[in-house]
Amino acid sequence: MTTAGTLAFLAVLALPAIASAPPQSQSLAARLEQKLRGLKSLQADFDQYYYSGTVSKPLHEKGRLYFRKPDLMRWEYAEPEPKVFLYKDEVFSQYYPEDSQLIRSALGKTQYESEVLTLLSGQKHLEEDYRVELDPAPPEAGSAGRLKLVPKAESEYAAITLDVDSRTGLVRKAVFEDAAGNRTEFIFNKIKANPRLKASVFVLEVPPDTEVIEDEAPLIPVKKEGRA
Repeated sequence: MTTAGTLAFLAVLALPAIASAPPQSQSLAARLEQKLRGLKSLQADFDQYYYSGTVSKPLHEKGRLYFRKPDLMRWEYAEPEPKVFLYKDEVFSQYYPEDSQLIRSALGKTQYESEVLTLLSGQKHLEEDYRVELDPAPPEAGSAGRLKLVPKAESEYAAITLDVDSRTGLVRKAVFEDAAGNRTEFIFNKIKANPRLKASVFVLEVPPDTEVIEDEAPLIPVKKEGRA
């Protein structure tokens, strides 16, 4: 999965109310916005599926997400292979333990916020970017409803659908579909709103023999296990 694809699903966690939307979808989006305004941190398990016309069986990955406002995020994949994606201090790190490889990129807030941070922090309003409607398909059991978002301007995605959990008020399922019909689906469970996350959660330590690949000029020193 591409970095953009991995990051994209975080957009589902911070959708504001859409003033031009029909009453039902506006109400559902407004309730979601109200819930997320009080969200300072988040922890959730996730299943991620990628469907493509070129493969008969979807790619399935699973792991755990940690997020703390304004700009700390960690994706910890457990299956089918372990890997960690971490964003901190404007550096995006991708660690692949089985390959003993760490790839780091300088990703400024202006680049990154358009993908994730302004959405999670509630800084970006989407009423000018999406046409929002209530999806006519019946929602799944336990869902308060399903929102369909269609970008008004050119976008990587043709449509996004979101299932809002009736108990927590947060997104329980999100589906991103591109113009070619490829689909990335995220299912969230064991969601914890505002957990007390230790600072160590957002520290990525790697073994001394890890190969470090810098996408650009050398960034901050890498913290390796067993070293100060």
